[in-house]
Amino acid sequence: MESRIRRIFLSLVLGAVAATAARAAEQPAGQVIEPEIERREITEAAIDTEDFEIGAYAGLLATEDFGTNPVYGARFGYHVTEDVFVEAAYARSNTDETSFERLSGNIQLISDDDRLLSYWNLSFGFNLLPGEGFVADRWAFTTAFYLIGGVGSTSFAGDDLFTWNVGAGYRLLANDWLSLRIEARDHVFDLDLLGDKRTYHNLEYSLGLSVFF
Repeated sequence: MESRIRRIFLSLVLGAVAATAARAAEQPAGQVIEPEIERREITEAAIDTEDFEIGAYAGLLATEDFGTNPVYGARFGYHVTEDVFVEAAYARSNTDETSFERLSGNIQLISDDDRLLSYWNLSFGFNLLPGEGFVADRWAFTTAFYLIGGVGSTSFAGDDLFTWNVGAGYRLLANDWLSLRIEARDHVFDLDLLGDKRTYHNLEYSLGLSVFF
């Protein structure tokens, strides 16, 4: 009796396996159920394979005691690695009379020709906090916050002044060759006016475009 039950149970199991195999053979090759997933196409800008960068910028330079005026400049950079870059910059700005000159009447601390301020510097930058900026649901832009600092020279008040600078900026890559930069820096030099030598902090705020090549 027990052997008969085993044979019946085994027959049922083998029959079920055979039926399943037959149904599987009748199915077309490939995935049986196709998931309906709507996929988004996101284009993410990345720095071009070239390491050189050239650009122009404009903004405001607050020259201590000499007013806040427009500044215009150009920069040339080389990206040593993904995180480190070297940059040379040159810029010019006009300055105003000091409050002392305006109140004193005819007294001038510097001549009109010496009020033109120009500087050049060589700086090192470090990319920090890389990320992405999203516009709507389709575009994603590579972004980075960076620190920058270096040394150079400022021509002002009839003298060439050793200058060091430090600042920070934000870079957004519109595509693989064009970037938008917002930056703030402090240009620091020592200036001797009327025998009174002191340290001047000159804050610069700029917006610029750069091209990678």
